[in-house]
Amino acid sequence: MKTLARARTLLTVTTLVAVTGCLSLSACDNMSRRDRDTAIGAGVGGVAGAAIGGNALSTIGGAAVGGIIGNQVGK
Repeated sequence: MKTLARARTLLTVTTLVAVTGCLSLSACDNMSRRDRDTAIGAGVGGVAGAAIGGNALSTIGGAAVGGIIGNQVGK
């Protein structure tokens, strides 16, 4: 019974991530290069912060630092 509940939860989360990813990519259609680099940097920084620190504060910090670096690279 627990296995079925876990599988259903995993399917729901996976579906939500896929839908969110598609919607966020469609929003980037008319972004400038600098805006796109900022968004990519924030995403990569957030993932790196989560992997290194493992808590919400490190994820937010990583996203902020990655966004700043992406913004400066896109100049």
